[in-house]
Amino acid sequence: MKRLGVYLSLLAIGAGAGVGGGYYLLSQQSKQTQETPQIVPTAFSKALPIPSGSASQENLNFIARAAQKVGPAVVRIDAARQVSQQVPESFDQPFFRRFFGQDLPIPREYIERGTGSGFILSADGRLLTNAHVVEGAARVKVTLKDGQIYDGQVVGIDKVTDVAVVKINASDLPTVTLGNAENLQPGEWAIAIGNPLGLDNTVTVGIISALGRSSSDVGVPDKRVRFIQTDAAINPGNSGGPLLNAAGEVIGVNTAIRADAQGLGFAIPIETAQRIAEQLFTKGKVDHPYLGIHMVTLSPELREELNRDKELNLNITAERGVLVIRVVPNSPAAKAGFRAGDIIERVSGQKVATAADVQEQVEKSQIGTTLKVEVNRDGDTKTLTVEPGAFPAEQEN
Repeated sequence: MKRLGVYLSLLAIGAGAGVGGGYYLLSQQSKQTQETPQIVPTAFSKALPIPSGSASQENLNFIARAAQKVGPAVVRIDAARQVSQQVPESFDQPFFRRFFGQDLPIPREYIERGTGSGFILSADGRLLTNAHVVEGAARVKVTLKDGQIYDGQVVGIDKVTDVAVVKINASDLPTVTLGNAENLQPGEWAIAIGNPLGLDNTVTVGIISALGRSSSDVGVPDKRVRFIQTDAAINPGNSGGPLLNAAGEVIGVNTAIRADAQGLGFAIPIETAQRIAEQLFTKGKVDHPYLGIHMVTLSPELREELNRDKELNLNITAERGVLVIRVVPNSPAAKAGFRAGDIIERVSGQKVATAADVQEQVEKSQIGTTLKVEVNRDGDTKTLTVEPGAFPAEQEN
């Protein structure tokens, strides 16, 4: 019993120490909480002095340095276009006219507004953005990072590459530095700056996920671009903004996101965008070389499907290659002797494996100059000489 009494005494002492220790810790925590400075509302905190080391250059990482370097040259573009809502054809039937009489619905016009991004190429106010950002608008509102607002003139747009240029009357503007997209490697850092969802000068970061994505891969088959793929967050409003490398140089123009994608964005390589922009500023338009063929990249499955199509009336034996399925009448390709069923093997001496490869070689050619194209026709190789024409409206290839 005596030993049991000692154990109980020690247990009581231990419990007391635990309670006492817990109380001490709580009291210290309470004391520390009380000594913590109160949070200052944002409106007042701006007036407080910033610690000297927090904004020093040596404390900035490469992302912050890039954003600091390029941010002032990234602009917000607000565009407005007039849209007319047509009366459905069904309402134009005699029955509806008798029923509605003078109350027949009339076309409704309204102003559609959109916001995108852009960046300044020259100190005198030359801007680059996406065609779909400014399409349908002759003038736009351009807002700089410092809050200055300018009236911008849409100098030209190119729907084929989704590039547009805008001019504002200003001087001594901050400008971007153009980099090189041709030597990029998957895995390199990628930084996007823009105005997603109206949140001006938002910076996101990721990596270059892939290179050379065709327009068909991205889901915009009417474009002629080999896209850069990135996982840097790109949202509505980022369109037209710059994609940067780790040095803060522009390597692409953010242009597209797939509706079914999770964390994937696409950008036009800066070499393509710069080439198109120069032509738009000089001529107000871009003439793209055009052959006049509809083509597909063959696979064994596609070959079987095409052979079953009675309207095409083709007997395809090859399982791989670029197949011409249609030649546009009176086109340069028709005049050069192209036929449906031809399999394109080389363009300008360059071997091609996909329809995108052919499109890329044609895009590099010059309108009115000769282009050598090797095709396999019924097992024989033929060289066709074609003179690319100017890309007409409403054509697909």
